[in-house]
Amino acid sequence: MPDVTILNSHADAPIAVYDSGLGGLTVAQAITRLMPEESIVYFGDTARVPYGNKSARTVGLFASQCLRFLTRLKPKIIVVACNTVSATAMPSLLQEFSIPIVGVLEPGAAAAVRTARSRFPVGDCAVGLIATEATVASRAYQMAISQIDKQVHVAARACPLLVPLIEEGRGGDSPLVKMVLDEYIDPLRQIAPAALILGCTHYPILSGAIAASASRDTILIDSAAETAEVVRTRLKSLQLLRSGSPGKLSCYVTDQGQRFETIASRFLGKPVGQPVWVDPETLETSTVETA
Repeated sequence: MPDVTILNSHADAPIAVYDSGLGGLTVAQAITRLMPEESIVYFGDTARVPYGNKSARTVGLFASQCLRFLTRLKPKIIVVACNTVSATAMPSLLQEFSIPIVGVLEPGAAAAVRTARSRFPVGDCAVGLIATEATVASRAYQMAISQIDKQVHVAARACPLLVPLIEEGRGGDSPLVKMVLDEYIDPLRQIAPAALILGCTHYPILSGAIAASASRDTILIDSAAETAEVVRTRLKSLQLLRSGSPGKLSCYVTDQGQRFETIASRFLGKPVGQPVWVDPETLETSTVETA
């Protein structure tokens, strides 16, 4: 049965963005660019990142706990800005919660197909996918793309080291990052896919370095902008788009608040206030503080 949490049905309610760590800030940034009047509540489960090497059952448990916390902040919609959760836990989350939920996987898959078909209008063609181990193992992107176009095939590579490298603040100019990317992307470069899906919201932080490692003609697909469009369409259909003064960003994390502030400011290109710490051991019973 869906959760019976009373939903906010007014436009001034915030948009909640949830990720395993910092990567979902790329989605929050895309939403702000598209809808600057909207306020965003960001939740990063930084104590338990990365999700990508955990079982689907564990990911589902973590996601359910985090969304239950977020519903107490009374958002009008929740964006699951984590490809691992979108790939492994969305059906159960949609069943458990009655609040509108948008994932990042379907928008990214649709964008990849459009890009591939713009280069190869007919016949078989390939797109690449780099993602966490859990996302690749789920084959969720393959299934989503096949439903759109059965002749667009997916070549996937798990990249388990990228999220930890990004979370510790390493950028695209790091020799270690370049070496890791070359190792992961070389098999995909050999087939020169029409598009390369950045199947984790952390990866756009390294988009320049990823593009340098990929085939010259391969177009990178960042699902953040596509997801923001889906969110706007959904809110418009619900008559919940906000207008007026610019919205604000409030952040909640389960660990390392000061480090989050430093790295988040670098991600977003502007200062980010100190986030509110939420004990992951008491997520479902924590008292909600205002960020």
